[in-house]
This record gives sequence, structure tokens and C-alpha cells, in this order.
Amino acid sequence: MTDRIGEVSRRTKETDISVTFCTDGSGNAQISTGIGFFDHMLEGFAKHGFFDLACSVKGDLNVDGHHTVEDTGIVLGQAIAKAAGDKKGIRRYGSCILPMDDALALCAVDLCGRPYFNFDADFLSERVGEFETALTREFFYAVSYSAGMNLHLKLLDGLNAHHMIEASFKAFARALDQALGFDPRISDVLSTKGTL
Repeated sequence: MTDRIGEVSRRTKETDISVTFCTDGSGNAQISTGIGFFDHMLEGFAKHGFFDLACSVKGDLNVDGHHTVEDTGIVLGQAIAKAAGDKKGIRRYGSCILPMDDALALCAVDLCGRPYFNFDADFLSERVGEFETALTREFFYAVSYSAGMNLHLKLLDGLNAHHMIEASFKAFARALDQALGFDPRISDVLSTKGTL
């Protein structure tokens, strides 16, 4: 089986981003976004989804982290879509309920080609390190829309923002890995329409 890889670069006045995403990896990550906590989240995403991920980002952090995080989500979503290819033989759906200490995250994914995002989380702190907790929503929104995926992400419980955000990234990784996985019973795409 040939590895499914998506490579995408995007350069604007605000950010310069290159991402290589391999669905059939082993969890290797080379991440540099300029925001330490965000690097940690993307490393966890790669590790727990068994994805190989290279992500190099130069953003206008002198303004704030918004453009860096949102644009990384856009480029990662595009890379995921490229790696998924024609989606023949994949499960399409994936879900995970993941605990991390006080936090409990639920994530469900449908690689249907139609973007939709539903997010429910209340963070008690505004920041984790240099990462604004509100950017969690912006990141996953950007991923879902640029990848054309239906993504539901809910924090069912949690007090510590670090744990809550990390549980979200890990739950997303596990759900996405499941959705991208092959099922020998599926010979074409998993849709009555015959296309995704």
C-alpha cells in the first residue's frame, strides 16, 4: 500500500506555512509554529493518530496568535483532504471519547466532503502558556472547513484548560485515524450516492 500523503504550502502577508501530513505513519512529528503549547498539541495529534506530521509556521506573532493558529488549521485541513484522496475503501466515520485527568472530550468525524463544525467547550482560563484558549475553536473550525469534514467536538467535563485542550486534540486524532482507516468490506466509497 502506498502511503497517503498531503503536502500543502500557503503564504500570505500574515503567515508562511508548510505542512506534510501522512495518514499511514507512526506518530513522528516535526513541529515549529512559534507557540510552544500549540507545538505540543500538534505533536500529540500526530502521536495519538499515528500520523507523520511536519509543520513549519512563521506567523505575525507580534500581533497575536490568531493568524498563526487559524492558518495552520486551514493548511492542515487541506493536507488531510489531499492525503485522503478519493476516499475509496475508508471507514469515513470515526469517533472517540477520551479522558485526560479532569477532562473528558468527545469527538466525532465524518469525511463526507461537506464541512460542518460543532464545538462546545467552556474554558476557565484565557491562556495556556502563550496560547489563547479561544483559538482552540478557531483551529478546529479551520481544519473542518478546509478538509470538508463534519466535525463535532465537545468537552463533556473539565476544569484545567491544558487538559481540556489536549484531550480535544487527542480525541480528534483518534477519531480521524479511525475515519481514514481502511475496511476490507468497503470496495468503493461508503455512500449510497457513490461519491463523497
